[in-house]
Amino acid sequence: MAKTEHRGAPKLPEESVLSLEEYLAMQRAIGEETRYRVLSALLAEGELSATELAEVLEIPSNRLHYHLDKLESVGLIANRKRKERGADGLYSYYAATALGEAIMTHGISELLAEERELLERYG
Repeated sequence: MAKTEHRGAPKLPEESVLSLEEYLAMQRAIGEETRYRVLSALLAEGELSATELAEVLEIPSNRLHYHLDKLESVGLIANRKRKERGADGLYSYYAATALGEAIMTHGISELLAEERELLERYG
């Protein structure tokens, strides 16, 4: 993957497998509330089908698929297909990737924890 650097942009580690643009695309994807909720649910519940996710999040499945596609396209979730016992065909299940877990653990979650700490200290 290409590593484009611009003046003033953070320097990526030499062994980085992602470009700055790819990191920013992940941040943009997770910056939308429904996609944030999807990734949070997958991290909390584990692997879920789209139907299960729609029920957990209480959103229509047609709207959910748009967000699942966005998260999958930037590598934050993976779509795994598997055959169910006694059923015909394959069924799709979604799971957070290591990158999805990292962006939530070392991104949003750290920011929220820091805000809580500041509010407790000065609030």
